[in-house]
Amino acid sequence: MQPTYLPWIGYFGLMQSVDIFVFLDSVQFSKQSWQQRNRIKTSNGTMWLTVPVLSKGKSGQLISEVAVDLRGFQRKHRCSIEQSYKQARYFNMYAPALFGILEQTHTHLSRLNMELILCLKNALGIQTKTMLASEILSEILAETASNKVDYLVGICNALQATEYYSPVGSKEYLSGSLHKFSEVGISVHYNEFLHPIYSQKFGEFVSHLAAIDLLFNEGPKSLGIIKRGYETPPFTKTI
Repeated sequence: MQPTYLPWIGYFGLMQSVDIFVFLDSVQFSKQSWQQRNRIKTSNGTMWLTVPVLSKGKSGQLISEVAVDLRGFQRKHRCSIEQSYKQARYFNMYAPALFGILEQTHTHLSRLNMELILCLKNALGIQTKTMLASEILSEILAETASNKVDYLVGICNALQATEYYSPVGSKEYLSGSLHKFSEVGISVHYNEFLHPIYSQKFGEFVSHLAAIDLLFNEGPKSLGIIKRGYETPPFTKTI
């Protein structure tokens, strides 16, 4: 999975379901995507939190190459999160660690995202091992980066994996190349995550927010709530 900014709970649903979770930090950056932004819930509705990046004249950058524009966004994001969740039951339990990472000087977007993700992973109690794609396939990166499927198969082979678990959103580009996995003995599964409802402030429930919304509102119950998204069989085997 790409290292996204303050991911939604489905991201952690997939993470807790696998043995090894790989951060795809060596794929192309997409501006104004989940890689640099996510939503929280405020008293006035949802709000986007966007990490500003230095992208002018830098088309085709890999996520790992994207530099953060550090001109004050950390303070703005902390203020928005604090105003929205300071009355949430578990805010004081988890916010200090989150803010401690957010307020550091992270020069690159992927590093900021991964540190925040690992902070949330620990807070949720997820034990899955994590690795960087760029470290797994650094020696053949140039050959595989332009072909997503070959890149994924290469990672699986390097880890001696027999199963690959994918978000449903990747189904379209994977569907025509599933034979590449089967040829090397790897089965592909799609993550069928059904978003659970949980306690939330400010009126009617809103789904697909940053995972901090769940964590601040439900605290130690959060991982159990994420697992409710799999009360029906979570993965559909395709080969």
